[in-house]
Amino acid sequence: MSRRAIILILFITVGLAWPVTAQQRTFVAVATGGTAGVYFPLGGALAEVWSAKVPGVQATAQTSGASVANIQLIARGDVAVAFVQNDIAYYAFHGIEMFMDRVSNKPQPVSNLRGVAMLYPEIIQVVTLKGKGIASIADLKDRRVAVGAPGSGTEVNARQILRLFGLGYYNIREDFLNFAEAADQLKDGVIDAAFITAGIPTAAIQDVAASRDLQLLPIPRDAVDELRAQYPYYTSVVVAANTYKGQERVAETAAVMAMLVTRQEMDERLIYDLTKALWDNVDRLQQAHARGKDISLTTSRRGMPITMHAGALRYYRERGIK
Repeated sequence: MSRRAIILILFITVGLAWPVTAQQRTFVAVATGGTAGVYFPLGGALAEVWSAKVPGVQATAQTSGASVANIQLIARGDVAVAFVQNDIAYYAFHGIEMFMDRVSNKPQPVSNLRGVAMLYPEIIQVVTLKGKGIASIADLKDRRVAVGAPGSGTEVNARQILRLFGLGYYNIREDFLNFAEAADQLKDGVIDAAFITAGIPTAAIQDVAASRDLQLLPIPRDAVDELRAQYPYYTSVVVAANTYKGQERVAETAAVMAMLVTRQEMDERLIYDLTKALWDNVDRLQQAHARGKDISLTTSRRGMPITMHAGALRYYRERGIK
């Protein structure tokens, strides 16, 4: 056989093999949140880890409207993995709160939602400026308040906490803003206060503190206890003094937990590999944001509010994590 014929055969063989190799690549979209929150940098780091450490995987992080919107993306199959608040995951799995059909008053559960990992506390921060004459959440009556982006976990927290203090959208002037928009409008004096649920320090609040004298409104421990009686996933936390520039006092408030979710139909082996890569390289997430330091394998199942994906569960069982 001539050399030319051999080269031609090799060329045809490689050409036929190429589409097969290309088809084996798995694309993993990760839904995060707004660019000024904590989900976004952590999601970027996670996508970087998965692309580098899981053979055949190309992962990308994408911005979104955060928790509620992310669960809808998971349910539709638009993304493979998403960051969400644990309270919102619970509501979705059971079809309650914003996952109720308000017309028929029937639950609309996202029954294929599955847990992957518990991550870190998300602090509910109610931010205003000194000199506004606002000392408590009760003082937000008749004020213009950013309550979170439409479809976000922050907006749900805002409604529940306002209700606790005898307020609602009927006696405040609500604005549905994401973190960056809320920060800009707070600095410019367009709004009087903003609800921001995120890991601390939150970039949007740091942005406000850089040029204005901010104040965190308290949610006292007894108020959180009352809140938890109805919504069991809240916990009482303290934001240390000087977490933000000019914040001279500690602030009592409430928190929920950030977690990763996927959907039941995702391949068991793939989710196992993604879970393993996450915990084998958790130091990359710890470098991406200060809240990454709260992410630990030992607490990865603690407080999981929904059924775990079989692939993630297999990994935790192999590691003896309960």
